[in-house]
Amino acid sequence: MTYMTEERRLIQAQAREFTMKEVLPVANKLDPVEGDIPMELRDKLAAMGYFGILVPEEYGGLGLGVFEYCLVTEELARGWMSVASLIARGNSLIGMEKLSEAQRKVYLPKVARGEMLGAFSMSEPNAGSDVANITCRARREGDSYILNGSKYWCTFADGADFLIVVARTTDNPNRRHDGLSAFMIPKKRGELLPGCKGTPIPKIGYFGWKTWELAFDECRIPAETLIGEEGKGFQIASHGLEKARAHTAARSIGLARGALEDSIAYADSRVQFGQKIGKFQAIRFKIAQMATEIEAARQLMYFVCSEIDSGRRCDLEASMVKLYASEMAERVTSEGIQIHGGAGYTKLHAAERYWRDARLTKIFEGTSEIQQRIISDRLMGR
Repeated sequence: MTYMTEERRLIQAQAREFTMKEVLPVANKLDPVEGDIPMELRDKLAAMGYFGILVPEEYGGLGLGVFEYCLVTEELARGWMSVASLIARGNSLIGMEKLSEAQRKVYLPKVARGEMLGAFSMSEPNAGSDVANITCRARREGDSYILNGSKYWCTFADGADFLIVVARTTDNPNRRHDGLSAFMIPKKRGELLPGCKGTPIPKIGYFGWKTWELAFDECRIPAETLIGEEGKGFQIASHGLEKARAHTAARSIGLARGALEDSIAYADSRVQFGQKIGKFQAIRFKIAQMATEIEAARQLMYFVCSEIDSGRRCDLEASMVKLYASEMAERVTSEGIQIHGGAGYTKLHAAERYWRDARLTKIFEGTSEIQQRIISDRLMGR
């Protein structure tokens, strides 16, 4: 199958040029000092239309597919994975596809222009992969809901213009997944919600923005912020995971490609024993293996993206590409450090950044172990 049309090649080339000119220099400057993605870069992403790739044209977006979304994502991640993740805060934050038509008309044009970007808050100290264990409560009180409880791993909670929060509205001991509801809550950029306190979580990577632990204490939100039906939050959170996992695969591939390209350049300049290290078979074979694994992951991602855009179910294959690409990215970026030798273990080269960020891809959007469970359950039954 020929995946790459002329239009897609142009989109890819444009994103690659943008990344090398606008994203990579910023990453090289700010990631070593754990600086935040500057608003200037965010505005440039908006001008490129990257927050509205998946937003329908009727709402001001580009109206393109997951394939184009992942093409752009791979390029951005080659520069800085955090920037590749930032565009998801407009395109495909979990829950946004379930907005009512009235909500879509209000929010999507602003999202497409990059004027409203969101953060997703579902995980808790005792509820990660076990979503059914969510205890943060949303109590109905007149025309409001009152939020109480803790959330964890909410990246961009401060910089976002809205939060999508999954909280428990009712209890059903026999069906723990029931009774969860999702809310899309507008907020002031640069601040947390009134009635919500937060603490940034210290991380080993994924710099460029802060990841928060949040504590809601009688946090009052309007009832119209409810997404869909009350009690259907688990279904809303589960919807769109194929797209999210393809996006993570694209981020993983971009990181691995950064490691590969930097390693080739380093091997062509570093001289030992009187010749460039790229002349040694040991290094050349590492490069060959890295390139092969990247291309294998990319072709599987292209297939998954095409299946999603066709409307066919591919939850099995989406888990496969997320699993393979993330595991591949850690291997390849680790080899990138090895090729750089001692230089790779310093912040003077991007090799260590690719490796740190690649390690996270095996965890978020469902751990590798969760993906293996999904795959095996589909093949063998539960």
